Amino acid sequence: MSAQSWFAPLVARVRTANPYVVDTALAALVLFAASLQWIFPDEGDDRLTWQGWLLGAATAVPLVWRHRAPFAMACAVSAATPAQALYHAPPPDLMYGGFVVLYTMAARGLPWQRRFMLVGWAIGVSLVMLHKESPEPFEYAFQLMSVACAYAFGVLARVQRAYTAELEDRARRLERERAADTARATAQERARIARDMHDILAHAVSLMVVQAEAGPVVVRSDPARAEAAFDAIAGAGRDAMAQLRRILGVLKEEQRNGTSPQPGIRALPGLVRQVGASTGLRVELSTTGEPLPLPPDTDVAAYRVTQEALTNTVKHAYASSATVELGWTEEALTLTVTDNGCGPMTPGGGHGLIGIRERAVACGGDARAGRGPDGGFQVVVRLPVGGRRAGPG
Repeated sequence: MSAQSWFAPLVARVRTANPYVVDTALAALVLFAASLQWIFPDEGDDRLTWQGWLLGAATAVPLVWRHRAPFAMACAVSAATPAQALYHAPPPDLMYGGFVVLYTMAARGLPWQRRFMLVGWAIGVSLVMLHKESPEPFEYAFQLMSVACAYAFGVLARVQRAYTAELEDRARRLERERAADTARATAQERARIARDMHDILAHAVSLMVVQAEAGPVVVRSDPARAEAAFDAIAGAGRDAMAQLRRILGVLKEEQRNGTSPQPGIRALPGLVRQVGASTGLRVELSTTGEPLPLPPDTDVAAYRVTQEALTNTVKHAYASSATVELGWTEEALTLTVTDNGCGPMTPGGGHGLIGIRERAVACGGDARAGRGPDGGFQVVVRLPVGGRRAGPG
């Protein structure tokens, strides 16, 4: 087993353990290490006394509060360490408690607390070394380097913790953004499906109502015309069912199994013929400019906008004729539906206009509706050819 394979789980377990248990164990370890010099003294060194042991304990026991009161702990150890060094001659070889204090303050302390401890320990070590008998120059360097190294390890731990916290915060932000994007996409898809179903059903039901109202009037006087009206009702119903199946097929991911795509610009001639044959409304389709390919959603939107505008003409305008004009440029398709009805729609047609505007804006375009130049009612929708989306308004 490699060293990394057992060391990494050990570090992870220590990080997730109760901090008070870890601090207590650390204090006991420091106390044991500080006592070794007097438990096993070198030849000529002082024996361990109970006063010396208490001072040594004072450099270790406060470490139990390393997480709960770090600065108070640091001050207590900082006061006990020079007292222990001055009471014994020579002072302890290593400042075990001091190393923990410097690391802790560098890792967790406030900026002024970090600076205060670093400068204080550097000065304190230098003053204590002056009281040692015949100190060697390398001893000064060793003690000061020990202080600097302990502090540097604390700085590294603080930087790593801040970096890890930043990564975790970024991951949480990305997760929230993904969830928001998913919710937004879901809401947009639901709105699109709702618009499609509204357009399909409103169009089909309007045609069926018109024919159903005309059928009883001519059923005795003109059976052939009545039969044609009932055929138109059936045809409108079948067309609505087919389009609804397409929408439900998208929801059930049946597009992969050969479900027909939704209608687009190419289906407009058929739509115009259907409206004219089913309602008696004279509808003309004209095109200016060179037709260009449209993005799939814009292509469907152009069909649905025309369908909804003609449906509103049949339901609300009481018109006898309507024109559908497709104006192509390199930048956009301008779709205009004009009728010769009684003018602006009644309030009941408001939902249709809202749906038209929503479809246009969703494709990066715009829509307007109002009285036509020669009377009647006119709907003008501009859809970008390149599929560019408008920014949020």
